Amino acid sequence: MVKNNQIKVVIVDDHAILRAGLRQVMAETPDIIAIAEAQNAAEAIQLARQPDADVMLLDIALPDRSGIDTLKYIKHINPNIAVLMLSMYKEDQYAVRALKSGAAGYLCKQSASLELIDAIRIVSKGKKYITPDVAEILANQVSMDAAKAPHESLSDREFQTLTMIASGFSVSDIAEKLSLSVKTISMYRTRMLAKMQLRHNADLTYYAIKNKLVE
Repeated sequence: MVKNNQIKVVIVDDHAILRAGLRQVMAETPDIIAIAEAQNAAEAIQLARQPDADVMLLDIALPDRSGIDTLKYIKHINPNIAVLMLSMYKEDQYAVRALKSGAAGYLCKQSASLELIDAIRIVSKGKKYITPDVAEILANQVSMDAAKAPHESLSDREFQTLTMIASGFSVSDIAEKLSLSVKTISMYRTRMLAKMQLRHNADLTYYAIKNKLVE
Protein backbone atom coordinates (compact mmCIF):
# COMPACT_ATOMS: atom_id res chain seq x y z
CA MET A 1 0.00 0.00 0.00
CA VAL A 2 1.37 3.40 -1.00
CA LYS A 3 1.88 5.75 1.92
CA ASN A 4 0.66 9.34 1.60
CA ASN A 5 4.10 10.72 2.43
CA GLN A 6 5.91 8.69 -0.23
CA ILE A 7 7.39 10.54 -3.19
CA LYS A 8 5.88 9.04 -6.35
CA VAL A 9 8.29 8.79 -9.28
CA VAL A 10 7.87 8.09 -13.00
CA ILE A 11 10.92 6.71 -14.86
CA VAL A 12 11.37 7.52 -18.56
CA ASP A 13 14.24 5.87 -20.44
CA ASP A 14 14.40 3.67 -23.53
CA HIS A 15 16.79 1.20 -21.86
CA ALA A 16 15.02 -1.42 -19.74
CA ILE A 17 18.19 -2.27 -17.81
CA LEU A 18 18.66 1.33 -16.69
CA ARG A 19 15.01 1.62 -15.67
CA ALA A 20 15.37 -1.54 -13.61
CA GLY A 21 18.51 -0.20 -11.95
CA LEU A 22 16.87 3.09 -10.99
CA ARG A 23 13.81 1.24 -9.73
CA GLN A 24 16.05 -0.96 -7.55
CA VAL A 25 17.78 2.08 -6.01
CA MET A 26 14.40 3.57 -5.11
CA ALA A 27 13.08 0.26 -3.78
CA GLU A 28 15.69 0.43 -1.01
CA THR A 29 14.31 3.77 0.21
CA PRO A 30 10.98 3.76 2.09
CA ASP A 31 9.98 7.33 1.28
CA ILE A 32 10.32 6.99 -2.52
CA ILE A 33 8.35 4.71 -4.85
CA ALA A 34 8.41 4.21 -8.63
CA ILE A 35 4.79 4.19 -9.80
CA ALA A 36 5.22 3.95 -13.59
CA GLU A 37 7.71 3.61 -16.43
CA ALA A 38 7.91 4.79 -20.03
CA GLN A 39 10.34 4.09 -22.85
CA ASN A 40 9.63 7.03 -25.15
CA ALA A 41 8.35 10.60 -25.22
CA ALA A 42 4.79 9.72 -26.19
CA GLU A 43 4.41 7.45 -23.15
CA ALA A 44 6.12 10.02 -20.91
CA ILE A 45 3.63 12.70 -21.92
CA GLN A 46 0.73 10.40 -21.08
CA LEU A 47 2.21 9.55 -17.67
CA ALA A 48 2.86 13.23 -16.94
CA ARG A 49 -0.90 13.72 -16.85
CA GLN A 50 -1.17 11.50 -13.77
CA PRO A 51 -2.15 13.77 -10.87
CA ASP A 52 -0.33 11.66 -8.26
CA ALA A 53 3.12 11.77 -9.92
CA ASP A 54 5.55 13.98 -7.97
CA VAL A 55 8.82 13.52 -9.86
CA MET A 56 9.74 12.34 -13.36
CA LEU A 57 13.18 11.00 -14.28
CA LEU A 58 13.46 11.90 -17.97
CA ASP A 59 16.15 10.71 -20.36
CA ILE A 60 17.44 13.52 -22.56
CA ALA A 61 17.89 11.21 -25.59
CA LEU A 62 14.58 9.51 -26.38
CA PRO A 63 13.97 7.57 -29.61
CA ASP A 64 10.90 9.51 -30.78
CA ARG A 65 11.48 13.05 -29.56
CA SER A 66 14.17 15.25 -28.02
CA GLY A 67 14.23 15.08 -24.24
CA ILE A 68 14.37 18.89 -24.05
CA ASP A 69 11.31 19.20 -26.30
CA THR A 70 9.53 16.56 -24.21
CA LEU A 71 10.45 18.42 -21.02
CA LYS A 72 8.94 21.67 -22.32
CA TYR A 73 5.72 19.92 -23.32
CA ILE A 74 5.43 18.08 -20.01
CA LYS A 75 5.92 21.29 -18.02
CA HIS A 76 3.21 22.89 -20.15
CA ILE A 77 0.63 20.20 -19.40
CA ASN A 78 1.69 19.59 -15.80
CA PRO A 79 3.66 22.48 -14.25
CA ASN A 80 3.59 20.79 -10.83
CA ILE A 81 5.65 17.72 -11.71
CA ALA A 82 9.37 18.03 -10.94
CA VAL A 83 11.46 16.75 -13.84
CA LEU A 84 14.99 15.44 -13.28
CA MET A 85 16.85 15.08 -16.56
CA LEU A 86 19.05 12.00 -17.03
CA SER A 87 21.84 12.06 -19.59
CA MET A 88 25.01 10.41 -20.77
CA TYR A 89 26.26 13.88 -21.67
CA LYS A 90 28.43 15.94 -19.34
CA GLU A 91 26.83 18.81 -17.48
CA ASP A 92 28.45 21.49 -19.62
CA GLN A 93 26.59 20.25 -22.70
CA TYR A 94 22.93 20.22 -21.69
CA ALA A 95 22.43 21.02 -17.99
CA VAL A 96 21.86 24.76 -18.32
CA ARG A 97 19.60 24.31 -21.33
CA ALA A 98 17.56 21.76 -19.40
CA LEU A 99 17.23 24.03 -16.36
CA LYS A 100 16.18 26.97 -18.55
CA SER A 101 13.55 24.74 -20.15
CA GLY A 102 11.96 23.89 -16.81
CA ALA A 103 13.95 20.96 -15.43
CA ALA A 104 14.32 20.74 -11.67
CA GLY A 105 17.75 19.17 -11.99
CA TYR A 106 20.21 17.32 -14.21
CA LEU A 107 21.95 14.02 -13.47
CA CYS A 108 24.64 12.23 -15.46
CA LYS A 109 23.76 8.55 -15.74
CA GLN A 110 27.25 7.56 -14.66
CA SER A 111 26.65 9.04 -11.20
CA ALA A 112 22.85 8.83 -11.06
CA SER A 113 22.74 5.92 -8.61
CA LEU A 114 24.85 7.86 -6.10
CA GLU A 115 22.96 11.15 -6.35
CA LEU A 116 19.48 9.90 -7.24
CA ILE A 117 17.85 9.72 -3.80
CA ASP A 118 19.05 13.13 -2.63
CA ALA A 119 18.06 14.67 -5.95
CA ILE A 120 14.53 13.22 -5.84
CA ARG A 121 13.97 14.39 -2.27
CA ILE A 122 15.20 17.91 -3.07
CA VAL A 123 13.16 18.45 -6.25
CA SER A 124 10.02 16.93 -4.68
CA LYS A 125 10.04 19.91 -2.30
CA GLY A 126 9.96 22.37 -5.18
CA LYS A 127 13.69 23.10 -5.07
CA LYS A 128 16.35 22.77 -7.77
CA TYR A 129 18.99 20.05 -7.62
CA ILE A 130 22.25 21.66 -8.72
CA THR A 131 25.53 19.73 -8.69
CA PRO A 132 28.78 21.62 -8.01
CA ASP A 133 29.71 21.31 -11.70
CA VAL A 134 26.42 22.83 -12.83
CA ALA A 135 26.72 25.58 -10.21
CA GLU A 136 30.11 26.50 -11.64
CA ILE A 137 28.73 26.59 -15.18
CA LEU A 138 25.87 28.84 -14.06
CA ALA A 139 28.29 31.13 -12.23
CA ASN A 140 30.46 31.44 -15.31
CA GLN A 141 27.45 32.29 -17.45
CA VAL A 142 26.30 35.13 -15.24
CA SER A 143 29.78 36.53 -14.73
CA MET A 144 29.80 40.13 -15.88
CA ASP A 145 33.01 39.77 -17.83
CA ALA A 146 32.16 36.44 -19.44
CA ALA A 147 31.59 36.84 -23.18
CA LYS A 148 28.68 34.89 -24.61
CA ALA A 149 29.97 31.87 -26.52
CA PRO A 150 28.70 31.49 -30.11
CA HIS A 151 27.00 28.15 -29.41
CA GLU A 152 24.83 29.73 -26.71
CA SER A 153 22.82 31.48 -29.42
CA LEU A 154 21.75 28.15 -30.93
CA SER A 155 18.31 26.66 -30.44
CA ASP A 156 18.05 23.32 -28.61
CA ARG A 157 17.72 21.43 -31.92
CA GLU A 158 20.62 23.32 -33.48
CA PHE A 159 22.80 22.61 -30.47
CA GLN A 160 21.87 18.93 -30.56
CA THR A 161 22.73 18.81 -34.26
CA LEU A 162 26.06 20.51 -33.54
CA THR A 163 27.11 17.93 -30.96
CA MET A 164 26.06 15.05 -33.21
CA ILE A 165 27.94 16.41 -36.24
CA ALA A 166 31.00 16.90 -34.04
CA SER A 167 30.61 13.30 -32.85
CA GLY A 168 30.91 12.05 -36.42
CA PHE A 169 27.28 11.60 -37.45
CA SER A 170 26.23 12.52 -40.98
CA VAL A 171 23.16 14.63 -41.72
CA SER A 172 21.24 11.50 -42.75
CA ASP A 173 22.34 9.69 -39.56
CA ILE A 174 21.12 12.60 -37.43
CA ALA A 175 17.82 12.78 -39.31
CA GLU A 176 17.21 9.09 -38.66
CA LYS A 177 18.12 9.28 -34.97
CA LEU A 178 15.94 12.34 -34.34
CA SER A 179 13.08 11.11 -36.55
CA LEU A 180 13.33 14.24 -38.69
CA SER A 181 13.85 14.80 -42.40
CA VAL A 182 17.27 15.28 -43.95
CA LYS A 183 16.02 18.66 -45.21
CA THR A 184 15.23 19.77 -41.65
CA ILE A 185 18.63 18.73 -40.30
CA SER A 186 20.33 20.45 -43.23
CA MET A 187 18.40 23.61 -42.33
CA TYR A 188 19.63 23.37 -38.70
CA ARG A 189 23.17 22.95 -39.98
CA THR A 190 22.88 26.00 -42.26
CA ARG A 191 21.53 28.10 -39.40
CA MET A 192 24.32 26.93 -37.10
CA LEU A 193 27.04 27.83 -39.54
CA ALA A 194 25.52 31.28 -40.07
CA LYS A 195 25.03 32.02 -36.36
CA MET A 196 28.51 30.84 -35.43
CA GLN A 197 30.16 32.33 -38.52
CA LEU A 198 31.68 29.02 -39.55
CA ARG A 199 31.88 27.39 -42.98
CA HIS A 200 32.22 23.62 -42.79
CA ASN A 201 31.53 20.56 -40.63
CA ALA A 202 35.23 20.49 -39.85
CA ASP A 203 34.91 23.98 -38.36
CA LEU A 204 31.95 22.85 -36.26
CA THR A 205 33.86 19.80 -35.04
CA TYR A 206 36.94 21.83 -34.15
CA TYR A 207 34.80 24.36 -32.27
CA ALA A 208 32.94 21.65 -30.33
CA ILE A 209 36.16 19.90 -29.30
CA LYS A 210 37.88 23.14 -28.38
CA ASN A 211 34.94 24.18 -26.19
CA LYS A 212 34.58 20.69 -24.68
CA LEU A 213 31.06 20.19 -26.06
CA VAL A 214 32.04 16.64 -27.08
CA GLU A 215 34.68 14.26 -25.80
